[in-house]
Amino acid sequence: MAEILLNIDAVSCRPSNPYTLTSGTKSPVYIDCRRLISFVREREEAVAMLRNLIEEHMPVKPQYIAGGETAGIPFAAFLAWEMALPMLYVRKQAKGFGKNAQVEGRVEEGATAILVEDLIFDGGSKVNFINGLRYAGFRVNHVFTLVSYGLTEEYERTLGSMDVKVHWVTDWPVIVDVAERTGRFPPDHARIIKEFLRDPHSWSQARGGK
Repeated sequence: MAEILLNIDAVSCRPSNPYTLTSGTKSPVYIDCRRLISFVREREEAVAMLRNLIEEHMPVKPQYIAGGETAGIPFAAFLAWEMALPMLYVRKQAKGFGKNAQVEGRVEEGATAILVEDLIFDGGSKVNFINGLRYAGFRVNHVFTLVSYGLTEEYERTLGSMDVKVHWVTDWPVIVDVAERTGRFPPDHARIIKEFLRDPHSWSQARGGK
């Protein structure tokens, strides 16, 4: 998965002018997983990896695949098609008109759903999606994502406290190792990224982020 993302130029590194993530965190790296939807073979490989991950961690097949607005929606759609399961998508907030729904699709009280996302940083945005799905009546205890920042302790605080487990195909420690080994990241960039990953919040705050 790391090689796929590097090969399609979905991975960017900019230590001297950090990116600002949705959370407000400053990061020397950025992954545009949405770029993957335009590469058919690579997309199919990624969806197969997600399916394998789900089957490894969920011996009982989920009843619904839910994608978070917006980046999770295409991957949930591909996966739902691959697994022959019904799909949902969950908004960041209720739409405010019509039925005022936060979850789109058929709502089945008590059914099991998994949340599928492209990327997880600290897990904060996933809490809102899971709460929306649970409020609609679904049982949700798993998040599956293509890429993680590998912040396991934070996932335990934000999602573990909600009885939600996080699973990912690859993570930033793996990506930076592959990028350094293949010459895509010079050693000084790799060093800075590893410093960031050891303590993202301190690294960000020192550069004006959250």
